[in-house]
Amino acid sequence: MKKLLAALVGTLALATAPVALSAEATKELKMAYDADPVTLDIHEQLSGGILQLSHMSFDPLVRWTKDLGFEARLAESWARIDDKTMRFKLREGVKFHSGNELTTKDVKFTYDRLKESQDFKAIFKPFSGINVIDDYTFELVTSEPFPLLLNTATYIFPLDSEFYSGETADGKKKSAILKHGNSFASGHLSGTGPYMVTSRQQGVRMEFERFADYWDEDSPGNVKKIVLTPIKENNTRVSALLSGGVDFIAPVPPTDLERIKRDKDTSLVTMSGTRIILFHLNQERVEAFKNPKVRQAVAYAINQEGIAAKIMKGFATPASQLSPVGYQGHNESLKLRYDVEKAQQLMKEAGYEDGFTITMMAPNNRYVNDDKIAQAAAAMLARINIKVDLKTLPKAQYWPEYDNRSGDMMLIGWHADTEDSANFYEFLTFCPETDSGAGQYNAGNYCNPEIDALVEKANVETDVEKRTAMLQEVEKRLYDDAAFVPLHWQDLAWASKKNVKIEPVLNVMNFPFLGDLVVE
Repeated sequence: MKKLLAALVGTLALATAPVALSAEATKELKMAYDADPVTLDIHEQLSGGILQLSHMSFDPLVRWTKDLGFEARLAESWARIDDKTMRFKLREGVKFHSGNELTTKDVKFTYDRLKESQDFKAIFKPFSGINVIDDYTFELVTSEPFPLLLNTATYIFPLDSEFYSGETADGKKKSAILKHGNSFASGHLSGTGPYMVTSRQQGVRMEFERFADYWDEDSPGNVKKIVLTPIKENNTRVSALLSGGVDFIAPVPPTDLERIKRDKDTSLVTMSGTRIILFHLNQERVEAFKNPKVRQAVAYAINQEGIAAKIMKGFATPASQLSPVGYQGHNESLKLRYDVEKAQQLMKEAGYEDGFTITMMAPNNRYVNDDKIAQAAAAMLARINIKVDLKTLPKAQYWPEYDNRSGDMMLIGWHADTEDSANFYEFLTFCPETDSGAGQYNAGNYCNPEIDALVEKANVETDVEKRTAMLQEVEKRLYDDAAFVPLHWQDLAWASKKNVKIEPVLNVMNFPFLGDLVVE
């Protein structure tokens, strides 16, 4: 944390000296994820899969390190000009896959597009503009003092402005962001990253080739070709690794951790996670969910420890709040509250002793054991006479339903994109507001303006102790109001063949830096 704060307030940050020389890229990597990216437009959807793609085919201005510090990428240096302005210097000579050279016009194009993106504009709400100084120098400006400017800069992956400008043959704008649609950007890609997309069959196979003109000559990565096969079924994905069909898989299901450990030809890497898994209770669809006692009853009826122990096989940390340990908002006073009798009493006090019927929706291939978690929760709610009509869907079909708020209770997992508590609130609990993007993923339509105002106050507070107190108060208010039902923080696990050295490129954000991957 000290390193992160020093980077935020320091006058100058530079790239660290390279520790390895560039290797000749000759190896091929066959990998299997539980799903493939739903689009090639990295501004269409804010999700883990899209951010993994971003780090493969694009580069950010700055990148997270394992200890949540920052390292220079396309921005070779940055300096604080005043409390609202930070100046960046781009690397010179960086090329896009198209052959075009990276300049500040591409950064401005990207910034403008992010401000328009339905999923990203809330992250960039604190920014008031971008000042272009010359071809390689620009400034990011915020409307108020902003403690998380560099955190946010990790999500600026400059796009090739020339490649994405103009119109297609049928007269459509190439720069258009079309949610769940067929746009130019959703099917075409030109980044600065280590890998170009050479072949893509949605849901079946993606192929990547090492970009011959990749700027990072100090990268130790030696993988020339990557073949990504989405394998939804956990057992099939693990079997593909153990049989030699693939070299690298993610995620590893909790039920197969010991199986992989016993195999002498494979390596297993695990980390404590920061992704919260939770349920939203839709107050616009269910009148009873407007009553805080009913929401509290649901919270008391869900056994987080049971889910973590039996379904997640201990590979999860039961949660009473959004913020994990280490985040400023984490409030130690908030305890797990599983108590069926208490839940039944609250239902009686609210006038719903006889219960009611709801619909529940969850994905079945996005989070570890997501469908089984939903099934368990549905069974637990039956104890307080809430009857659940459960529907689970593959990730690609689930997200449109989630965006449409199609279920009374909906499951979602969230990793704070800025590695900060406020990000949880801005997307998951803020009063939904289409224009600003606030509450973009608040499928419960929960709204408490007083809590939102406290978060906004914290977002301009640069004193760490004061900001921490504010965010911890937010967690307590959300807990008392039962704004959502937290389940657990999902741990992370990856596995590979012994000769695939994945540990150095993995991180708690679950964005493997595959450009630096070494295969022996």
